[in-house]
Amino acid sequence: MKKYFLLLFVTVLMSCKSEKQLQNIKLEGFVFGTTYHITFLNSNSNTYQKSIDSLFQLVNQSTSTYIPTSDISKVNKGDSTVVLDAFFTEVIEKSKRIYKETSGYFDPTVGNLVNAWGFGPKKTLKNLDSVQVAKMMELVGLDKVNLVNGKLKKESPEIYLDFNSIGKGYGIDVIGRFLESKKITNYLVEIGGEIRARGKNSKGNYWKVAIEKPNTDGTQSLHSTVELINESMATSGNYRKFRITKEGKKYVHTVNPKTGFATESNLLSASVIAASDCADVDAYATAFMAMGLENVKVFLNKYKHVKAVLIYADKDGKLLEFKNF
Repeated sequence: MKKYFLLLFVTVLMSCKSEKQLQNIKLEGFVFGTTYHITFLNSNSNTYQKSIDSLFQLVNQSTSTYIPTSDISKVNKGDSTVVLDAFFTEVIEKSKRIYKETSGYFDPTVGNLVNAWGFGPKKTLKNLDSVQVAKMMELVGLDKVNLVNGKLKKESPEIYLDFNSIGKGYGIDVIGRFLESKKITNYLVEIGGEIRARGKNSKGNYWKVAIEKPNTDGTQSLHSTVELINESMATSGNYRKFRITKEGKKYVHTVNPKTGFATESNLLSASVIAASDCADVDAYATAFMAMGLENVKVFLNKYKHVKAVLIYADKDGKLLEFKNF
């Protein structure tokens, strides 16, 4: 019995010593057109910076429309010979699933319209009338795009894919999975406000993150905080990326795949949380902004594993909140 307690004491002591030796590693930089912050607990001082930079480059080269030589840029130019890598393949497969789950409100084939409304890498038009939109909507629909023998087959070579509404989340997942492959179980990866959190922070607490108020004047202020318990979170809103014409017409960066127009729904911001990949909640958040409040409520009632904080304005302009947790 004495030997047992001695062994138990030594085991606990070694465990405590091991925990104290964990180093709090913090990385930050610029990627995907925005900033990133990575925090993780490691048993040594290895930051894995070179590996992380390399992964960012690979994801960019596969899925970024802002790189003319990327795989997605080649596909968008009508090149049907591109053999898609694992990154592109997973993103298109996820997109297909979420396209169905959201009844088409998440649809990366709105790329032509994103460009046309002035929010993509190719700014072709500024203001579209209903006839122009109707014509461009003929190229919208993820069901018009399929994976065949490792290549992407499009019904029309003019269909333009845009993964910006899922890409940041996916890049976060790639880094999170890499850290997990190194036996790192406590980390937080954030890119442009999208987050994947696993385990706990250096103080032994679950990761706590902020949800911003949807301020249209460019200022930043806190709406609330949430605790992420092995979860991912993404926020989408039209309160920063928008433009107003000389006539006073407002266009937002979220293009509604159902209508083709870049007009606001009654949601100001949607923060989505789930114990899933960040790519999933990133895509859901984008879809919710197009759906509008009531359609999102119906979705959340069906997909109960998805949590959301929805901020909207009533007819008097007062900010209100809906959340399902």
